Amino acid sequence: MKKILVTGAAGFIGFHYVKRLAEQGGFDIIGIDNLNDYYDPALKHARLDILTKLPNFKFEEMDMALRYKMKEFFETHQFHTVVNLAAQAGVRYSIENPHAYVDSNLEGFMNILEGCRHSGVKHLIYASSSSVYGANTLVPFSTSHNVDHPVSLYAATKKAGELMAHTYAHLYKLPCTGLRFFTVYGPWGRPDMAYFKFTEKILKGEPIEIFNHGDMRRDFTYIDDIVESMVRLLDHPAQPTRTGAA
Repeated sequence: MKKILVTGAAGFIGFHYVKRLAEQGGFDIIGIDNLNDYYDPALKHARLDILTKLPNFKFEEMDMALRYKMKEFFETHQFHTVVNLAAQAGVRYSIENPHAYVDSNLEGFMNILEGCRHSGVKHLIYASSSSVYGANTLVPFSTSHNVDHPVSLYAATKKAGELMAHTYAHLYKLPCTGLRFFTVYGPWGRPDMAYFKFTEKILKGEPIEIFNHGDMRRDFTYIDDIVESMVRLLDHPAQPTRTGAA
């Protein structure tokens, strides 16, 4: 069986992805998560209570930002594929706690890249974000659009992650596939998301908090569609592409 590492396994997307892989069978899955308190850790533990009962899944509590712990972890396991879903999420929280984004989205991702590089991982799939489009006003968005104008630290770290992965793919021939997720929703979702907040306000008979005077639009993607795309990518490592002169 292919050994797969899923980071952020106790998170919303990680939970659904691990559950799908375990139920599908044919994979030896190890999940890691630091179980931080950005939102109530009880929800993460509740997800893990379900996952740990599934076949061929093991969980280890671990912080990706701890360089030497991650080095030992990759030396202990020989992963075929790594799926990096762990990140410090949230846009407004980056104003309150910017270092959390550097620790997880930059330091943590660097440790993942180094682990993949030195252990011969065959494919790295990682979560980027639609937020990298930043101030772009062209719709529909395209991967060919310029993404050099992030409007939040979260978006900046996600763009940096794409550049880091691109560099490792170029220098070390590590196949990397980055996915720019557009606001994912569904059961077991994050309680800080708009649809949870709106529902809570409605149930309490309170006004819904909106921004930019209500002049906004947002794309949402159902969790099952995200999971399906990542499952299909497992056996299709990214191939080298040329986007300009060397």
